[in-house]
Amino acid sequence: MKFRRIKQTHKTDLESIVGHERFSTGESNLELHSKDESQHPPCQPEAVIWPVNKTEVSEILQYANRHMIPVTGWGSGTSLEGNPIPVLNGLVLDFSRMNKIINIREADFQADVEPGVVYQDLNRKLRHKGLFFPPDPGARATIGGMIANNASGTRTVRYGSTRANVLRLTVALANGEVIKTGSRSSKTSSGYDLINLIVGSEGTLGIVVEATVRLRGLPEDLSAVIVTFPNVDSAGKAVFEIMRSGLNPASLELLAPECVALINKEKNLGLKVSPTLFIEFHGPSRNQLEEITEMTHDICESIGCHEFRPGIGRKERDDILNARHELAETIKRNHPGRSHVVIDVAVPVSSYPEIISLAREESKKAEIPGYTFSHAGDGNLHLVFMGKIGDKKEWTIIDRINERIVSKALAMGGTATGEHGVGIGKRKFMEAEHGLSLEWMKKIKNLFDPNGILNPGKIFFSSFS
Repeated sequence: MKFRRIKQTHKTDLESIVGHERFSTGESNLELHSKDESQHPPCQPEAVIWPVNKTEVSEILQYANRHMIPVTGWGSGTSLEGNPIPVLNGLVLDFSRMNKIINIREADFQADVEPGVVYQDLNRKLRHKGLFFPPDPGARATIGGMIANNASGTRTVRYGSTRANVLRLTVALANGEVIKTGSRSSKTSSGYDLINLIVGSEGTLGIVVEATVRLRGLPEDLSAVIVTFPNVDSAGKAVFEIMRSGLNPASLELLAPECVALINKEKNLGLKVSPTLFIEFHGPSRNQLEEITEMTHDICESIGCHEFRPGIGRKERDDILNARHELAETIKRNHPGRSHVVIDVAVPVSSYPEIISLAREESKKAEIPGYTFSHAGDGNLHLVFMGKIGDKKEWTIIDRINERIVSKALAMGGTATGEHGVGIGKRKFMEAEHGLSLEWMKKIKNLFDPNGILNPGKIFFSSFS
């Protein structure tokens, strides 16, 4: 299987589909679409195209498939594992102009959207209707990109990942055929679940051109709590006990001391520099939230927390959440001359205290700037290392730590990637995680995309990647 370079005849034909102003081979556009937010090396496409409707996407894919041109979908480039980097050049489909909120079905708690809609923009429009779209990865991610990566975030512990909030998809396949899967009903037992096949497939099986997403009602009330602990081990135990108690937090985030210190430095929040849990509860009444908060207090106190601060005001809560969302960028900004890698494993919540303890041990031994933080409520650990650019010794240490932590997570029944996807960086762990089922994934890929044009080089190693 051999892909073709984009020749002048291809450029002319592709430009005729969308018009001159929405097709580019200019250096600046190629550079902008060569790299995401990861440390993986950039790779320029040969052309960038901006479709505005599903008919154009279908025609583009039909043409690319016929001429063996690789195609990579592009949302906003905020991914962290090289997921949209066009490693085999070819054509990038930028969906920033397919950004319409088609319909808000307020009575059904649903919205129909194009893939280029940024989820924060959708939530700003929904706020006036008392609704919101729950997945919250933090960056200005598009809903198409979130679907491709099955993005999660701070609210996953209560509302689920993107996968749990998608009801219906319209998908353009590699040959240009457009299919619809799912329905607007809240549940179905009809046929194979193609939605869950497409969500998380990173654009390797098809390109999402429209989605119906599930909305939730804005909570009547909320309660935010900050809890500090003498060490990360005790904070990890508190996470397990809170989840085991069935208190159902909307957010349960853990920040290690180095993260708190950095947030204080950047945001001047005056938080105690100690292992810290930020917990948020949503509920129908203040009385219910007060009862839940008191139960949480009892759990944390029994484990030996240093400080328990309930009743955090909305402004302080928003400041902390914003600081948490911006943490990755804050870390990078404070380490010039270094690049980052994000270890992103998830384990059963009962194993969470053990995996975070291992991460702390490995981080201390490395003597490389490292930051531990976590969507603790769903067992999703992040360990960010800032390696010196060009220092092979440091990057070898980081790679070995990554492998040890992933191996431990897999041994616990967890996963190599909790929310960032496979992309380029996690391909090497796929066989260990999936075993023989990986071969069935390859068969599914070959069925949907026999010529292999859709985002080649991602999820699987291949002879041409």
